[in-house]
Amino acid sequence: MVRDHAAEYGALERLVAVVIRGVDHVEKRRAGRCAPHVGAVAHGAVGGEELGRVFEEKFDLLLGRRTYEIFEAYWPYQPADNPIARTLNAAKKHVASRTLTTLHWNNSTLLHGDVVPAVTALKAQPGPDLQIIGSGNLVQTLQAASLIDEYNVWTFPVVLGRGKRLFGETVKPSALRLVRSQVSASGVVMSTYVPVGDVRPDSFPSADPSEKELARRKKMANGMW
Repeated sequence: MVRDHAAEYGALERLVAVVIRGVDHVEKRRAGRCAPHVGAVAHGAVGGEELGRVFEEKFDLLLGRRTYEIFEAYWPYQPADNPIARTLNAAKKHVASRTLTTLHWNNSTLLHGDVVPAVTALKAQPGPDLQIIGSGNLVQTLQAASLIDEYNVWTFPVVLGRGKRLFGETVKPSALRLVRSQVSASGVVMSTYVPVGDVRPDSFPSADPSEKELARRKKMANGMW
């Protein structure tokens, strides 16, 4: 049974990051730019029934400036009977930007001040889930602040090579727990993870290192490997 968030406004908002990527962890792109991810990229690769389940629950949107401008130029111009466009156009949208002063997509508001306290304040309010789609830089900022409650990761069976990775070398290490996963008919793996704190040293158990391995580590520590 689908949870009706509109009937549960006593619950605080959760922040859910939707990540669409190839198997090499590069975020899904189209024609050298970030596509209007949901639907425009996934349509055809993920079945209509599976996509419908993603959009049958009420949610608000949290977007960075670039993703907002891409969505604003795309979704309001789709046919009225497009269920994804209808959901996104009707959703309440919060936009994190230091440069935008006006927003033209309906139900859109600018977040003022630093994004971390602004999103913290949003999460403290009762309401539906707050979904962040695309917006890679914003996701990294909020992940570092431990504000993301759930990751919905769609991994497409493609190797993209060049492109932006969601988590770079400066990302804050953290452990995740897989709570559900399914595979579409075309091979898209849709996985949901929740954060479970820091990465424990014993997360990857191994046998005691050999003498050769200890020697290799010594060389590496001395910059000789």
